[in-house]
Amino acid sequence: MGWRFGCHYRGVMTSLDQAAVDSVALLEAIGSQIDVDRLIVDPDIMASYAHDDAEWAPYAMPVAVVRPRTAEQVQAVVRACIAHGAPVVTRGAGTGLSGGANAVSGGVVIAFDAMNAIKEINTLERLAVVEPGVVNDHLREACAEQGLWYPPDPASAPWSTIGGNVATNAGGLCCVKYGVTKDYVLGMQVVTGTGELVRLGRRTAKGVAGFDLSALMVGSEGTLGVITEVTVKLRPQRDPERTIVGYFDSIVAAGKAVEAVAAEGLTPSALELIDRQCLLAVDAWKNMGLSADAEVVLLGRIDTPGEIGDAEAERMLACFNRSGATWSARSTDQEEADALFSARRLAYPALERLGPVLTEDICVPKAAVPEMLARIEQISARHDTHIANIAHAGDGNLHPLLITPHDDEAARARAQAAFAEIIDNALELGGTVTGEHGVGLLKMGGLAQELSPAVVAMHHAIKGALDPYGIMNPGKVI
Repeated sequence: MGWRFGCHYRGVMTSLDQAAVDSVALLEAIGSQIDVDRLIVDPDIMASYAHDDAEWAPYAMPVAVVRPRTAEQVQAVVRACIAHGAPVVTRGAGTGLSGGANAVSGGVVIAFDAMNAIKEINTLERLAVVEPGVVNDHLREACAEQGLWYPPDPASAPWSTIGGNVATNAGGLCCVKYGVTKDYVLGMQVVTGTGELVRLGRRTAKGVAGFDLSALMVGSEGTLGVITEVTVKLRPQRDPERTIVGYFDSIVAAGKAVEAVAAEGLTPSALELIDRQCLLAVDAWKNMGLSADAEVVLLGRIDTPGEIGDAEAERMLACFNRSGATWSARSTDQEEADALFSARRLAYPALERLGPVLTEDICVPKAAVPEMLARIEQISARHDTHIANIAHAGDGNLHPLLITPHDDEAARARAQAAFAEIIDNALELGGTVTGEHGVGLLKMGGLAQELSPAVVAMHHAIKGALDPYGIMNPGKVI
């Protein structure tokens, strides 16, 4: 079997801690370019910007946190960091689950919470131009007012930002039909690793001039440059969705239903899996009264218009039943259907209330979903680790949630071993170590296992060319 949890990044963080940065000179250089209210050096305040939501991913206190208001201010900070050899880590809302936004010793965190303007929504060209700190749901709401829709919808959409979504190539609930963030990024403004402020991509519907450097930036997790503006394409508002619910007595049976839906040739607008443990945790927190008399619930949605959509909903219902659903129905109560999907979004923060949660993000071929879910159950038992399950099941993106009691080091060690074994099994089944959360720190060993040495070398070559000073989120991804 391959890598083990943490074996790569421990050394990375140690080497970064030894980086020699003249913090006084660095702060003076930044302070000469940035208004004093944009520069944070108070340790108590910086602590809230020092890490994302990834459990147990290492981080250090930065020299400073900068909250710029303009791209030119970002450029000034990057140039100061180049001059003083200081690492640059960019941060959106801090909802990441891989440690990609974690601060490193001697570095500067650029936080984009103050760059949150929706600059343009163009109804003719069907595009929007936004600053990186715009919250995903805020953009979606603004687009809806114009009869338009921005499809990428990670479960963290009420809190996560477009900049962070672009950095990790975030997915979400409707991506089984409509794709992930990269499918909607037309272009961007970027401060490069050499301190230049450039525009990449386009505003036109088509364009193949030169290498697609904008696409290269999507999913690069801040390792190739700092994104200061994003142009995204939009779709017209879609027709109302039909919701199909199925209860199953095992996670494997639910997995077989997912496989059946794919084999039927259906493309749902959502197909989500949530187990009873997650629903109970949401009920305990929000008292929504949604705990089902089932071990696993599948939530499907169809948004194909008219009679064809009605027929597809019935076909999905039949797939659930053929796969052993103990109860299934097409919901006629929109409020109830929306509540079920709200519970899906709330599952992760609800489980966090029970103890530290280590979140997986594997993606396997749809045909392998039942087998992977069965293996997760076996891994849970083998390592005596509590694993709850949520998933964007329709596209094979599984999120096993490994929960440990507070201050239980033995349980933590078992969870780390289970985490590594889940990755090993996903790769064995033809999957990938991350579907949407990014590599960050937690998946570096898994990425090295997934990619061939020649492909890893290509990554290093690109990194070296675009970040010649090695300051852009160093020690992450590769």
